[in-house]
Amino acid sequence: MFRAPFWRAVTALAVIAISSVLALSMEPRLGLDLRGGTQLVFEARDSPTVKADAAATDRALSVLRQRADALGVVDPTLVRSGEKRIIVELPGVLDPRKAAEVIGRTAQLAFHPVTGAAEQGDKSALPDENGQLLKLGPAAITGDGVSDAAEQSDPQRGPGWFVTLDFRDAAAWQRLTGAAACEPVGDPKRRVAIVLDKEIISSPPLDPSVACKVGIPGGRSEITGSFTHQEARDLAVLIKGGALPVPLAMVEQRTVGPTLGEAAIEASAQAAVVGLILTAGFIIAVYRLSGLLSTVALLCYGLISYAALVAMGATLTLPGLAGFVLAIGMAIDANVLVFERAREEYHQAPRRGLKPALAKGFKNAWSAIADSNITTLIAAGLLFWLASGPVKGFGVTLAVGVLASLVSAMLITRVLTEIAMSRIGPRLSGVGSPGTVRTWLARRKPQLMKAGKVWLAVAGGLVAVAVAGLLVRGLNFGVEFTGGRLVEFGTSRPIPAEAAGEAVARAGFPSAVVQSSGDSVTVRAAGLGLNEVAQIEQALEREAGEVTKRREEFIGPSLGEELRRNALIALGVAVAMQLLYLAVRFRWTFGAATVTALLVDVFVVAGMFAWLGKPIDGVFLAAMLTIVGYSVNDKVVVFDRVRELWTARRKEPFATSVNGAILQTMPRTVNTGLGALFILIALMVFGGDSLRDFAIALVAGIVMGTLSSAFVAGPTAIVLSRFDRRPPPEPVKRRTPEARKGSGAVV
Repeated sequence: MFRAPFWRAVTALAVIAISSVLALSMEPRLGLDLRGGTQLVFEARDSPTVKADAAATDRALSVLRQRADALGVVDPTLVRSGEKRIIVELPGVLDPRKAAEVIGRTAQLAFHPVTGAAEQGDKSALPDENGQLLKLGPAAITGDGVSDAAEQSDPQRGPGWFVTLDFRDAAAWQRLTGAAACEPVGDPKRRVAIVLDKEIISSPPLDPSVACKVGIPGGRSEITGSFTHQEARDLAVLIKGGALPVPLAMVEQRTVGPTLGEAAIEASAQAAVVGLILTAGFIIAVYRLSGLLSTVALLCYGLISYAALVAMGATLTLPGLAGFVLAIGMAIDANVLVFERAREEYHQAPRRGLKPALAKGFKNAWSAIADSNITTLIAAGLLFWLASGPVKGFGVTLAVGVLASLVSAMLITRVLTEIAMSRIGPRLSGVGSPGTVRTWLARRKPQLMKAGKVWLAVAGGLVAVAVAGLLVRGLNFGVEFTGGRLVEFGTSRPIPAEAAGEAVARAGFPSAVVQSSGDSVTVRAAGLGLNEVAQIEQALEREAGEVTKRREEFIGPSLGEELRRNALIALGVAVAMQLLYLAVRFRWTFGAATVTALLVDVFVVAGMFAWLGKPIDGVFLAAMLTIVGYSVNDKVVVFDRVRELWTARRKEPFATSVNGAILQTMPRTVNTGLGALFILIALMVFGGDSLRDFAIALVAGIVMGTLSSAFVAGPTAIVLSRFDRRPPPEPVKRRTPEARKGSGAVV
């Protein structure tokens, strides 16, 4: 009969084989911030006749899809988001003015009879293509009556382009032109006005050969004018795509150049490789052969998580790559928990051998691993639910990384170490030695909780400094939360921030926030339109030589307010859900102590960003929710051990159990924190500005989260325990098998 280790090995091989096939056979789907292009987000608005609901938005989406296809964009992505929003991704389109003008134009097309010339001041009249004011009759044919439109050129007619139209109802076009043909040649009434979005784009007079009451048969016509090829093509796209059922307002726009995307991929790959090497070297130095085997499992984790992402069809974004890299450090946490528990078990009963100690390590660590990963999944779920744009990708990557780390640690690492432990000695295994940190703590036995009030006073002082920063300096909200436009330019030669600011001011934007770093200039301001961006680009060219636009983001005021509100909701819900989970999983005092320490972490990181003037954007939100998950993760491990020691030492003071739990879990805390810091240092060195700020926030959060577990959560739990009247947890009673009655013989 096969035993559990055999089936674990078979399952591990199957997971690795399936992941390898998926990774090799499927191409990853890169977001626009990695492959270059433009993303537009439109919001449907009510019209006098149509309400902007889901059905109207879907009809608008169909029109936009036809326009994108007619533009010849390769692999465009158009999806409805919520009830009223449409997300349009146009790879390779780097001119947002052109994309927004053609894709999002209302395109209300109509054919009107001309009732005569108008005088100046007539508000009901419209100027024709030459500026002459014309009075128009009611629309005889709308855009829905056009079945096809195409740009054409005819060398025999001379240079230039025109647009041909095919009508669904040939009789309607014949009636309209037949009525106009009854007017004298040269009279404005002998013209037909073609109106697009309340603008006459063409008003050709009928040829003298067209007979009165006969008109132009065949249901075909032309729009002539001084069109370039691109203008004629865009006009044909608008007419053929049809009119939008409801007006659309652009509330968000992001443009990223392909070179910036390639640099981001390269930087993330470098950070992943360097971080993995540093983490692997550290874990091997601490846990020897067990660490080496966990490194192999870590490589399998990377394969599994990557295969899962491509199989899901998830879009890889820049924050998503950061999440992928960060999850490497988080994936080592489960291995560290198991190895530290195995070290404890072996130290207590070395005669039993390595395999039983390792088996108990996996068994006893599972509770803390499950609790800590659930809290991280809560943070990832909130990011996906409430975040916007590329930050959603971070939430997906983080969630996939957590699940893949469970498979790599609890399955693959276990299979590899079980095979190795029966063939090696305690010293080489890494489990047989207690470790430097544990040895030092066992010898010194510091009584940290005796100074609990001092630690709480220090934490209060840090929070006061952070709150002072929030009040004095305030938070530097980015475009994502305030609305406005942010443009990053690349320059052929470096330009000081003062010179760049003066150039932008001369372009007419003295209040814009201008930052300069090396060959990069970033301009952020509210009220910047696409034409104004072109003016700023020209102004910078006079100071810094050749200028290229690397990245552009636009957030409408309504969307910025919504994202800011969602960010606060996300943090509030995250804290509330963590409290609820911990209260159910442990007891309310542990949950309240965890949330108190968590608030200290959040305030300190936010205050640090306020004092440093760092931007608060979606990436910062991702960092804060990750900090929430990591901080709670660390405190869950501590309180899981508190509960275990308190159950075993029911007659001792609660503070003794808390102190012992902190000392026993400190090796795991130190080793896990260092593993994550290696990855974050690699992101700080190789990542761009946004990833560098992301890494700074996480470094501060991890350091604070680690310290607050011992010096805030622990003392707070001791203080709150005075208000908890419930007794210590009862030990789990083992079920004893009932004595068998009779001899058991079968007659």
